[in-house]
Amino acid sequence: MKYRLLLMGRSNSVMDDFFKKMLNSFEVISTSARYEDIICHIKYFRPDAFVYCLNKESRETINNIATIKYKYKIPFIVIGAEEECVEFEKIAVNVSDLILVKPLTASFIQERVIRFMESRPEPDEMEVDNKGPFFEVQEPEPEPRKHILVVDDSVIMLKVIKEHLSNQYDIATATSGRIALRFLERKMTDLVLLDYQMPEEDGVAVLEKLRANEATKDIPVIFLTGITERDKIQKALVMKPQGYLLKPIDKEKLLEAIHNVIG
Repeated sequence: MKYRLLLMGRSNSVMDDFFKKMLNSFEVISTSARYEDIICHIKYFRPDAFVYCLNKESRETINNIATIKYKYKIPFIVIGAEEECVEFEKIAVNVSDLILVKPLTASFIQERVIRFMESRPEPDEMEVDNKGPFFEVQEPEPEPRKHILVVDDSVIMLKVIKEHLSNQYDIATATSGRIALRFLERKMTDLVLLDYQMPEEDGVAVLEKLRANEATKDIPVIFLTGITERDKIQKALVMKPQGYLLKPIDKEKLLEAIHNVIG
């Protein structure tokens, strides 16, 4: 079976290993450090484990992670340099179920995570504990940064766009229209960056569903595509998206387009 892993953290090299070298063993998606994003991903993706890829993480973020551990019954895996793992343990006591200390190869991480998951009992249905034994969980104050959902079946493209935007916006990613629509059932976003050409459903089909749903019909959408055929471009423009950018994506043009739509 493929285990579902929810990835978070600032160690891009470790996260890249999961996306590029371990897809035969794991189904993975990433989340931003925004508390609401993490909760939404846990609820709709229902991961078998949460993997925190440490790299100069803030104390505030680690404390938020600790509340998630006690609010949801989910195995917690930490990967990082020795000093980062030690610091994490000091801040978030008894949160991690498995700690992997770098340097590590992708094959070692894969083997160790699989062995860890196989050793665990079958998980029960996830239950929410609003008042756990150690924390009384409170929702954080809304953050001023705008939120963007990026939908693209290319993991490389998701990584590039996230790097372009993460300094100014909170980013969540989805590798298919199906995952994006499930995400939006529980969490709103300020903007959707939508790939035109994807398996199962293309961007036009996804946008049609967004526009047909009262809850999502007003979300701005910018198409991202490598397609240049006039008839296909026209098909997309009929849906009246807020923008249309050709791949490869130019960072400055992308930021300008987003700024024009949501500021």
